[in-house]
Amino acid sequence: MKTSAMFWVAATTIALITVTIMSSMNFPFNWVFYVTVLGQLMILYMVYRVLTEDYTTDKTFEDFYEDHPIGNRMR
Repeated sequence: MKTSAMFWVAATTIALITVTIMSSMNFPFNWVFYVTVLGQLMILYMVYRVLTEDYTTDKTFEDFYEDHPIGNRMR
């Protein structure tokens, strides 16, 4: 099963939040260290997956933001 890049973004975020929780709860240093190293490796892999994902869109810079188009200015 092939996972999407967004899965790796979520998994990396959860892993690094876990490091924060573990360090604030005074877990043993070796646990925090190993999860930190795992999180750093996950960041590298996540960046690779995001940059190499086959994602296309028909949007351009002329479209600006979808929730606030340039042509429909509210005052």
